[in-house]
Amino acid sequence: MKDFFRSKCPITSGLDIFGDKWTLVIIKQMLFEEKSTFKDFTDSQEAIATNILSSRLKQLETFEIINKNTHPDNKKTKIYTLTDKGLSFTPILIELMLWSKNNIHEIHPSMNIHPDLDEIKKHKKQSVKRIIESYNKFKESLFK
Repeated sequence: MKDFFRSKCPITSGLDIFGDKWTLVIIKQMLFEEKSTFKDFTDSQEAIATNILSSRLKQLETFEIINKNTHPDNKKTKIYTLTDKGLSFTPILIELMLWSKNNIHEIHPSMNIHPDLDEIKKHKKQSVKRIIESYNKFKESLFK
């Protein structure tokens, strides 16, 4: 795993894991859209290619950003869930949403802006906690 990283720089090392567009899309889909199966991801609006999806899911699992489990009702279906390490990325995703609203929305007016984004900005810590709690409830429901 040491050979995976290009340098000792913490920013570059983080980008080695999260620096491609699909990895962030997968995490966003899991956290905000409650996607958890391979089919969920392939059926999404972003239309990620299956080979890229497989590769990114394996990479995220290797770095313990997600877990892969067997669906309780269908042993062939795998359920992907964020770990605590993956959930710790929530504040970064919120900051990216805020940055996009402030810097991209003007040139991309059809961009979807989360309806609660202004409230999330005002109460970031509480919002992060609420989003993580909501995700954990969703995750629990997958295994009942």
